[in-house]
Amino acid sequence: MWHAETHGDGVMDIPDIRYVRNGGVALAYQVLGDGPMDLVYVQGFINNIDIAWDNPYYARFLRRLSSFSRLIIMDRRGTGLSDRMSPKDLPPLEVLMDDLGVVLDEVGSERTALFGAGDSGCLCAMFAATYPDRVAALALFGVSAAGTATADYPWQWSERDWEEYFTELMAGWGTLAYARKTLPRWQPSLASDERMLAWWTRFMRQAASPSSVEAIERIWHLIDVRPILPTIRVPTFVVHRTDNPNERVEAGRDVADRIPGARFLELPGDDDAPWAGDQDAVLDAIEEFLTGKRHIAEIDRVLSTVLFTDIVGSTEHAAALGDARWRELLEEHNQIVRNELERFRGTEVNTAGDGFFARFDGPARAAQCARAIGVALAPIGLEIRAGVHTGEVELMGADIGGIAVHVGSRVAALARPSEILVSSTVKDLVAGSGLTFEDAGEHELKGVPDRWHLYRVA
Repeated sequence: MWHAETHGDGVMDIPDIRYVRNGGVALAYQVLGDGPMDLVYVQGFINNIDIAWDNPYYARFLRRLSSFSRLIIMDRRGTGLSDRMSPKDLPPLEVLMDDLGVVLDEVGSERTALFGAGDSGCLCAMFAATYPDRVAALALFGVSAAGTATADYPWQWSERDWEEYFTELMAGWGTLAYARKTLPRWQPSLASDERMLAWWTRFMRQAASPSSVEAIERIWHLIDVRPILPTIRVPTFVVHRTDNPNERVEAGRDVADRIPGARFLELPGDDDAPWAGDQDAVLDAIEEFLTGKRHIAEIDRVLSTVLFTDIVGSTEHAAALGDARWRELLEEHNQIVRNELERFRGTEVNTAGDGFFARFDGPARAAQCARAIGVALAPIGLEIRAGVHTGEVELMGADIGGIAVHVGSRVAALARPSEILVSSTVKDLVAGSGLTFEDAGEHELKGVPDRWHLYRVA
């Protein structure tokens, strides 16, 4: 079966590879099939949408998905034919969401099903929570919600495991020896196939450079999407193989338990990729889930990041300057804040006195916006305090409400002059953004249950 599909003229029968840019980053994608629904498949770990077609198992898997959909596949930034990254260039999850959105816009997909494997499941889950109006359904295969083991999440690799993995990866990536060592770990059912070993060796080299793959893996090592899973409101199906040694089945069960109404299916097998091993069992389940008739509820709750800012010492400023001059300074402040909101894609929700309430579709942008506002206000002699939180909000026309709004407001109230406080949810979602944090301890938030661990933006 190891031959590429060709036309009679010998030209390989694979979809055209196209490019679209998100800012300065080129993203490679393909579209195939003409089914009644759009479906995005995002391969986990690394990918190359050109070399993928040289693997008959992978090619068959993609053809089968395209048999009941218009299938959209892409190389995430840092992999394959898309622009690469360095270990110092770790994009946060929201940037990878933007990349996905740019590809969907380019191909004219207004509403799609998402199918994420491995670490790409985190990307697809966050996209579904943030943009439920664009997502018809969410399918996840072999996923974990967090990258590193903790006391309350024992199913992942420890920090020591990760560092040993990074050491091996950087020393051997792309070599035949490393391929021979890792193929049994990732795709055990194919480990004895020498042709598969040759493909895997070439695939590694073509999918990512050593520095780029290190950058990709360090993002997922730091990610924790557990707080956002309960906010997903689209139909969700989680599939996991029982004996996957890399992503333990307990992690898949945990993901399904955290998403309201999610279905969980456990299949026999130990291959990490859905196209390896018994791919038909996976494909049959996914096709049944995606093509069955399902009621889609009207979306009135979405994942969002809220930002609250407040001028420090506004009463004292007003008293010292007088009403007329204070109004002028306040208007200057308002324009500066609105400029930064536009720059970081924030939406102004409300302005009360000397404070702003805004929402964002990404937590890193919200924190970076707060920092930029503070810098921009310094020359006119004003300081702010700010609070940032990510959670589920209720859409109420142009306004938003819900517990996440109350949390964000209470977090801001605890901030000191020129301080930006964020919830632990925000901190856990912005790996790769360049933001650094200092521990601000646990706090009671007035009117909000439990104690909350907060961090200050350094």
